[in-house]
Amino acid sequence: MNRTRRAALAGIAAVGGASLAGCLGGRATDSAGRNAEELGGGTPPPTVDTGYHLAYEADTLASESLDGGVGKDGIPSVDDPVFRPIEETDSPSNEPVFGVVRGGEAKAYPRRILSHHEIANDEVGGEPVAVTYCPLTGTAQGFRRGDTTFGVSGRLVNSNLIMYDRATDSWFPQMLATGVDGPMAGETLDEFRVAWTTAGEWAAQRPDSLLMTEETGYVRRYDSDPYGGYAPLSGYYMRDGTRFPALASPEDGHAKSVVVGARTATGAIAFDKATLLSERVLTGTVGGGGPAVVAVADPALSTGYVYRNPDGVAVEPDGDGYRVDGEAGVAAADLPLEGVLAFDAMWFAWYGFYPDTAFVGEHTRAGYGG
Repeated sequence: MNRTRRAALAGIAAVGGASLAGCLGGRATDSAGRNAEELGGGTPPPTVDTGYHLAYEADTLASESLDGGVGKDGIPSVDDPVFRPIEETDSPSNEPVFGVVRGGEAKAYPRRILSHHEIANDEVGGEPVAVTYCPLTGTAQGFRRGDTTFGVSGRLVNSNLIMYDRATDSWFPQMLATGVDGPMAGETLDEFRVAWTTAGEWAAQRPDSLLMTEETGYVRRYDSDPYGGYAPLSGYYMRDGTRFPALASPEDGHAKSVVVGARTATGAIAFDKATLLSERVLTGTVGGGGPAVVAVADPALSTGYVYRNPDGVAVEPDGDGYRVDGEAGVAAADLPLEGVLAFDAMWFAWYGFYPDTAFVGEHTRAGYGG
């Protein structure tokens, strides 16, 4: 089994001779020629008081990390992304993008660009943020970064990107949002929602949005995915196997099927995404004796939201929205319940990090990529 990302990334360079120097090792530089190590610094990123449930000790996760084959900053973050109004772009309507709204400003980050960089250090609504994507686990997540920046460490655990912050050089597995090595080990990053949707769906809901462009400061073939294709699914995204060992493997379900996962301080839960989009409402209890929750689909963005529902408030589909405890027309994003941050993930990756997770829905193969 190929256990490095180097071969996958090198395959692009062999097609058409495109330059991938920044991805294939050495010292990554931006368009001004500065070393990636010079682009960050600052103070440690903001954290939260209440952390997420972890199924493993931090030092165990650090010891289980593997060399991803590209070296520190061998996959270069984008530290000065350039945007255009989404309505002025020719992005295909079915192109996967990661949508973010902060401080009234909306931005979208194309998956095909972040698959080459994995981290975009940006500002949205005047707030410094990092929008991150791990192709091997299918996870897009956002973090408040304060005045530091995040980079790609070159290490993986459970196939998941290990980020590092350039202020303290601490390691953070993206999916866990929690430090496992360095001065910030045990600290949980301040995370925010990222919606995995399509350019057409996002533009219809947020016509004021900006779209990240290919002006990254790097030469890449952004129309060629290092890991395969999404439409139709091919390569890594289609195969049941993984490139790197999982921390734990589920007995049921396709490894690459998509779940909408949520975690609290006490446990985790995963909703099969295709089932959620079909049935619109799913209920369950967070693993480990955690709270009762309800998940609802947002058909307009092909995404889902998770809320605590300890009192068992009735939630039913109502047109494009929901009827909540008798109140009609409530949008999926605005249920009058306490939200639990949730994001899409490949099933094998979610289970690997949270083998004690609850699962709701039918195990399906559909649902990935949009």
